[in-house]
Parts: sequence; structure tokens; C-alpha cells
Amino acid sequence: MQAQCFPLPYQALRPDILHEGPLRGLWRALLEQPPSADLLDQARALLDARLEEADRQPCPLPEDPAQWSSWMQEQTRRTSEAFDQYRSARQAGEPRRFFGNRAHALYFLRQVAPTKLVDGAWLHGLLHRWQDPSCSGLIRIYLEELGGGRPDKNHVLLYRQLLQHHDCEDLQDLDDESYLQGALQLSLAWLADEYLPELIGFNLGYEQLPLHLPITAFELSELGIDPYYFTLHLTVDNAASGHARMAVDEALRLVPRGAAGADFLRRLRRGFQLNDVGPGSVSAIQRFDHRAVLVEMLERKAEVGRHLHNDHCRIEGRTVNQWLAAGDMDGFLGALERLGWIRRGQNVAESRFWRLIEGDRAQMFGVFNGYERQLLRDYIETPNPQASRRPTRARPAPAPAVEPGLDEPSRALRGQLLQAGSMEQRIALLLPWMTPGQHHGPTGLFATREFSRMLGIPA
Repeated sequence: MQAQCFPLPYQALRPDILHEGPLRGLWRALLEQPPSADLLDQARALLDARLEEADRQPCPLPEDPAQWSSWMQEQTRRTSEAFDQYRSARQAGEPRRFFGNRAHALYFLRQVAPTKLVDGAWLHGLLHRWQDPSCSGLIRIYLEELGGGRPDKNHVLLYRQLLQHHDCEDLQDLDDESYLQGALQLSLAWLADEYLPELIGFNLGYEQLPLHLPITAFELSELGIDPYYFTLHLTVDNAASGHARMAVDEALRLVPRGAAGADFLRRLRRGFQLNDVGPGSVSAIQRFDHRAVLVEMLERKAEVGRHLHNDHCRIEGRTVNQWLAAGDMDGFLGALERLGWIRRGQNVAESRFWRLIEGDRAQMFGVFNGYERQLLRDYIETPNPQASRRPTRARPAPAPAVEPGLDEPSRALRGQLLQAGSMEQRIALLLPWMTPGQHHGPTGLFATREFSRMLGIPA
């Protein structure tokens, strides 16, 4: 078998946009503004259906609001103790609990991306209540999710940058269900007034400290992936003075007294349970099957590569184009291993197939992005346990640059603000730039800083 089986040069080709499922379609559309009446009806239908599903699940939140603070403190104590036990076990030689290798970690980052890329979105719909003292705490949480307009603290910008840094921001192949939580959060964002009790309950549940968060940060750092996005949540969501405490305090303040309080609490608890609807972080980690994920990736590549290879050689009786046309990538992968083009358990440099992908004269340079190359690298080296467990120093993603000046849209917005006659008019100019789809851009960051300054909230 000769290297000429693969084309030279081989340009990276992207397939047409994959069929967009209903959840992904709703997620994407709700990032565009303003939502149409039809789009809001779809968001409302999604919320109602999933809230009904959540209502059938047992709720760990105490029914008596007077117990919420002690419950939160107890949950935090248990999480802290469990994490201490995890670290002790790791120091005693136990392997990583979540990520078998770097490819597994990058797989996880992609799977949860539709949720992380709308971080805090559910609170956006409260911004127009900026004059209502009862919403000031929740608005402050939203502004802190936006980093107060600082690019190095804006949660969505940090996650986008993390994906870009590891060349895994292309999410076209994700299952539609991966967009469920993000679509729910965006639906709450645009229907906040209708679903205020549910929104408050969702926020109360979301801001609590889950055990998977510190473990994720710990293991990402071991694998050389900057954990800052996750460690930031460990600090801002703390139970003493952070979002976890603020979420409880604001929920207690907003529960009506008297007869109206019972129905409000019922709806709040449904919103709390909405956090557990659909796949979450732990299930995303557990779903990873390295060979299956690799085969799926190769199948996507086969769609555009089935006519691009030479026919000078055969692999177990088939040309490369015939293998790709047949779509049997699991069989093709096995054939490459049997013929020694992929040498499992050895450094990737020993595998001829890898040398076609990376190197000075790699014939398939550009075919695979960084995430896909990591899938291949770790698959090839997997049998060597030291290759998958050796801690490496995290390589921080470069911090977003803090612009010395404003871009043109921001300067235009600043001019409009100077001409506005009242604070209400200035706030109205800022709000369109602080939506889930806009706040992480340069003008959105500027608008967030101005909004925070007007309300006297330190950035």
C-alpha cells in the first residue's frame, strides 16, 4: 500500500450544513432578535412540555422556604467533602474519574457548548425591570455572568475562546438533544414575565455547586486544558456571598405572602427541576465511546472525500474511494490497524496514517480540525496507560484583548447615549446589545459596562 492512496494536496472540505433539528433550530433562532410571535409560541410550547416533565420528578428543594438557606449550606458542605475525598483518592493513585484522555475532555466541551454559549441567558428577560428593587439581585447576577462588560470575565466569551483555542468550535454534528438546555434557557430569557416563578426556581437550582464542576476543572488542568471558565464558576457561585447565596436570598424575597405564595412556590419548584431535564454535564461525559465517536467523525469525512482519492492501491480488496463510498468506516479503521497503518499503543509518529495528517509534507493536511486530530491521536495511543494518565501543565487560552478604544458601532452607541435626554432613553438604547446573542461582542461589552455604571454596580 502506497501513500499515493491519499490525494495530494487534500483541501479541507466542509459538508453542507447538516439537517437542523427542532431544538437546534429554536436555539439558533432565539439568539436572533427580536423573536417573532411564532417563535415565542414555539418557546412557550417547549417550556410547557418540559416543565410538565420536570413536575413528575422528585424535587430535592425543601418545601418550606425557611429551610432553603440551611439546605444550600448542607449541599455545599457535602460537595466540598466529596471533592476532598476525590482528591485524596487521586493522590493515592486512582485514575481520573471523568476523562480518559484529552480527546474525551474536548468531546465533553463540545457536547455542553450549546448550554455554555448561552450562560446566564435565562436572566436576560429581567433587564427591563431595572427600576424594580425586587429584581435588582437577579439583574446583578446576570451582569456578573456578562463579566460586567469585561472581556476577560464574560462567561460566554470565555467559553467561545476556549473552543476556538482547541479548534473544536464546529458543532454541526451534535445531536439535537444537546441543544435542549440551551433552548430552555433562551426560552426563559424571552418569556421571563410569563414564567417568572419558574425562572427564579431555575436560577436557584442552577447556581448551586455541583460535584462535577470542581472535578471537571481539576481533570481539565491535568490534561493541559485551561480550566478557567470552570474555576471562575467555583468562585462566583460560592455559598457564602456568591451566586448560590444570592439566588436563595432573591428567591426568598420574591415569594409572595399569603394564598398567592402557594402557587408561586409550586411553579418555582418546577423551574428548579428544569435543571435536570435533558442531558447534562455528567451524562455528556458518560456518553463518550472513543471508537464510536471516531467512526462517526470518519463517516462525516467520507461524505465529502469518497471521490477525492487515487485508486493506485487497495486496502483488503477495496480502493479508498470504495471504502468511503460504502460508509463502512468501522471496517476501514480496522483494516488500517491490521495493515499497520495505525499502530495502537504506540506514539502517533509510528503510524503512517498519522503522518499523512500531520507533518511537513502531510498529504491530508487540513482535513481534520484540532478536535478531530485529538480523537485520532488518543485513539492510537490509548493502550499505553501512561499516555492517558500523565498530567500535563494546562495551556491557558489567550486572554481576550481589552480594547484601548471602541469599535465603530460602540462609538455610534456612545454618541446616541450622549444625545439621549433621560436615563430611561439611555437604558433603552443599551438593552438590545445585552441580549444572549449580542452581549459578548465588543458593542455588547461596552453596553454592559455602561448599564452597570448607570445602575451603580461595580464591574
